[in-house]
Amino acid sequence: MTDAVLEEGAAVLPSGLSLRHAALADLPVIVEIYNATIPGRMVTADLEPVSVESRLPWFHAHGPDRHPLWVVSDEAGQVIGWASLSAFYGRPAYAATAEVSIYLAASAQGRGLGSALLEYVMAACPRLGIRTLLGFIFGHNLPSLALFEKKGFARWAHLPDVAELDGVRRALVIMGRALYQ
Repeated sequence: MTDAVLEEGAAVLPSGLSLRHAALADLPVIVEIYNATIPGRMVTADLEPVSVESRLPWFHAHGPDRHPLWVVSDEAGQVIGWASLSAFYGRPAYAATAEVSIYLAASAQGRGLGSALLEYVMAACPRLGIRTLLGFIFGHNLPSLALFEKKGFARWAHLPDVAELDGVRRALVIMGRALYQ
């Protein structure tokens, strides 16, 4: 099933790919894609793989009406990536702000899918009541920083040396974009 916003032309996925809301049955592959990014030390601050069970509360914190979790499938129906909107800071005054996350399987990278997913997420935000999007990106993750900048995000914060990955201290950059008034 393709999400309604996509049908309205919010984003064009590369040929043969489809997008839908995640189901609980997708959680193992969502976790697999996430865990595959951990060794590269570019995308997540987790240092060890997470379990499907540990991600259940995170999964249930998402829903199609407020903070969706979408999956992208290839021509064979295999999930090759996902995108989510998560609550920012958990207090009511921040309800119109969300954190966007995009994770792609290695086989799906470099095909324009990250760009299409970010466009899709931005287009979905008005109907979800999200006015401001934030991306939390390591300062050394130049490809992700470039993607967000290309999509109109600006560097709203730079937190030097707040993470330590294998003995190397790393900065976190908060990319932000106001989508509408």
